[in-house]
Amino acid sequence: MELKSALRALEALSQESRLAVFKSLVEAGPNGLSAGQIAAHLRLPAPTLSFHLSQLKHAQLASCQRASRSLIYSANFGTMNELVTFLTENCCGGDPELCAPAGVFLRAGKRRKRK
Repeated sequence: MELKSALRALEALSQESRLAVFKSLVEAGPNGLSAGQIAAHLRLPAPTLSFHLSQLKHAQLASCQRASRSLIYSANFGTMNELVTFLTENCCGGDPELCAPAGVFLRAGKRRKRK
């Protein structure tokens, strides 16, 4: 990931409601959520949600597909993983167990050691 792309993604995630929207999309997985589901879950007015979704799409952290009369938004896991890699690529002298997200080791059945 290039620096400008990382900055755009971090800027998009640096607002409380937008971060909540993104986390909801991540939790929903690849099937995503409709705009109505997101709005109801986070209690955001439609214009506010639309703005936040637009910012996430601009940062390539979210994508949108039409399903009948609904718009379904989903997290762009490729961009999310690129951002995490960008932030940790030179971390801790290259020791992956110190820098990898905790979920990686929990899924693998290992306990993560913290110093």
